[in-house]
Formats: sequence, C-alpha cells, structure tokens
Amino acid sequence: MGLLHQVYVGTGSNQGNSIAFLSKAIILTSNNVGYLGKISSVYKTKAWGKENQPDFYNQVFEIYTPFSPQIVMKKFLEIEKSLGRKRYEKWGPRTIDIDILFYDNLCLNHPEVQVPHPEIPNRNFVLFPLAEIAGSKKHPKLNLTIHQILQQCKDPLTATIIQ
Repeated sequence: MGLLHQVYVGTGSNQGNSIAFLSKAIILTSNNVGYLGKISSVYKTKAWGKENQPDFYNQVFEIYTPFSPQIVMKKFLEIEKSLGRKRYEKWGPRTIDIDILFYDNLCLNHPEVQVPHPEIPNRNFVLFPLAEIAGSKKHPKLNLTIHQILQQCKDPLTATIIQ
C-alpha cells in the first residue's frame, strides 16, 4: 500500500437527514479514500457566513490514506456529488460538505486544495470536534495546538455536542 498520510477531515450538513449524511460521508471515505482513525462527536451550530438557513451538524474524523491531497480532494468532491451536494452559493445550504483540514503537517497552497484549511482558526464548528480528537495537534503554520487556537478563536457561534 505504501506510505500512509494522516488526514483530518471536516464534514458538515444542514439539509435533509444531516446525521445520516455525516455517517454516509464517513463510510464512503473509508471505502474510497483511506483507513478510518478517530471520529469526533457530532456538533450542532448556527449557520456560519450565510446565517438565514438551518443549523449545521458538523463532525471531524481522521483517515490514513496513500493518496495525494489533490486526489483526496477529488474523491471528496465525488462523494459530495454522490450524496446530492449542489453548489449554488458560497456558504449556502448543503447535504454534505467535506474538507481536508490537515494533511500530515503539509502546508500546500494549490488551486484545487489548501492545507491546512485556511479557516480552521476562525470556526468553532471545526475547532470543537477537532479539539475532541486532536487537541494537542500543532497547526503547522501557526505553531499552536488546536486547544490553544480554540481558546483564541473569536467565533461567537457555539458548537454543542448532540451525539
């Protein structure tokens, strides 16, 4: 199989049966992208960016994959499409959103994918579940742990564990 890369993945949903979409995203990822590691609880938060829409359900999980960040992102887009994701507007409602948060300790600014995800420090809905499964992980650009970033985060929206 070759060298496996540790990837932290963020998911979100606010359309249809969101909990089922999060579960399906994990199953499809483990079937098509890599071996499953830790999985966070599911968190609920108000919509971020475009606020006049249903609340979001978010989860973070860890995978180990032989694929490059670009191939992982391509596979995530295919999974999103298979789960009914339609891209109408930025920050709009969605059946599923799947993002690469970290890929090993790589810093990559590529047209198809940026790692670490540039919005990690600004979003409680990512930081809360990420801190649950990887709180001591250091951000490769900020040189702070996820717990430290969470303490400094200015996001007013609270993420609440629901499951």
